[in-house]
Amino acid sequence: MRVLVDTNIVLDFLQEREPFVEDAAKLFERIDVGEIEGFIAATTITNIYYIVRKAAGVGAAEDAVSQVLTDLQICTIDRATLEQAVALGFRDFEDAVQYACAISTA
Repeated sequence: MRVLVDTNIVLDFLQEREPFVEDAAKLFERIDVGEIEGFIAATTITNIYYIVRKAAGVGAAEDAVSQVLTDLQICTIDRATLEQAVALGFRDFEDAVQYACAISTA
């Protein structure tokens, strides 16, 4: 099974945010043992770095990015992905980009 992991799920796991950390940890456990193949949009990496850096500093942000790169496959965001996201007509463009990214890895 392949899943696209949303930014908030990664942050729930990395920052141990309640009440979702337990569910996020279970997901990452399944990814770590190979039951699930986890993906993340390339644009999400910079968001994670920025949010973790503001909350916990540069070292924590670098560690977070390293962990994400170890655990998850990266979905490429290119012009075609962005054009597809625009064409989807979602109210939330970030969600559209993630959806288009997920489609491209299917």
